[in-house]
Amino acid sequence: MSNFLVRTLSSVVFLALMVGGMLFYPLAFAALFFIVMYMCLREFLTISLGERWLLQQKLALLSAATVYVLCCAIAFYGIDVRWLSAAAVPVILLSASIVLAPSHDNVEDTALCYFGILYTALPFSLAPFMVVSGNEFVGYVMLVIFIVIWASDVGAYCIGTLLGQKPDSRKLAPAISPKKSWWGFWGGVVLAAGAAAGLHFIGWMEYPLVHCIVLGVLISVCGVLGDLFESVWKRRYGVKDSGKCIPGHGGMLDRFDSSLFAIPAAFAYLMLFGLL
Repeated sequence: MSNFLVRTLSSVVFLALMVGGMLFYPLAFAALFFIVMYMCLREFLTISLGERWLLQQKLALLSAATVYVLCCAIAFYGIDVRWLSAAAVPVILLSASIVLAPSHDNVEDTALCYFGILYTALPFSLAPFMVVSGNEFVGYVMLVIFIVIWASDVGAYCIGTLLGQKPDSRKLAPAISPKKSWWGFWGGVVLAAGAAAGLHFIGWMEYPLVHCIVLGVLISVCGVLGDLFESVWKRRYGVKDSGKCIPGHGGMLDRFDSSLFAIPAAFAYLMLFGLL
């Protein structure tokens, strides 16, 4: 099977799973993003630590999973928010395992476990609170964020390819991602803002138009930052793809790097202006 066909088929399956998981049932939403979060964190830890501190890596995964599951239970099933304190247990176990480790050589590496939890678990643990309005599940709210991210990617690719590869085109971050240009950046921002405005007019983004446009710009800019951050990380550790779980597309972290910055930014904006 050709690489193009593999990429196309995996893209179709990936898109169908994403849309289905976000639109229909809270449990499907929770399961979808649990898998995504878990795999993103596992890939991050594998890139950063390899075979070092394996117990601590497992406890970091347990900590992230606990936080996420509790946030879903609070948002979707109304359990008392005080249960979130239970997430401290695996974090304390992680700390204790570091103290009791037989060797403390390169102990500073264990900070990557804590950072990995923040980097991956925080965005996906905020997501359940963004798709609940009263007692109603409104999964399309998260879907429109991803539509804006995808629109930004398309705009950046098309305009970047058309205008950003000329010899005199200024590069966005040549030391990190040599192919990204300012033309592509602005193309992504414009198409993201246009997509957000379009989603407003068809009734999928129910916020005032000005907020939709600002959100489109914010999601695009933060998505680019998330993409570049992952590129810095992979370049630091000398890897091309974060994993191989999506045939023809690399790892889960490669597919969700933009959303790890865009989701918290969108959440903060919506909370700041009382739109959640």
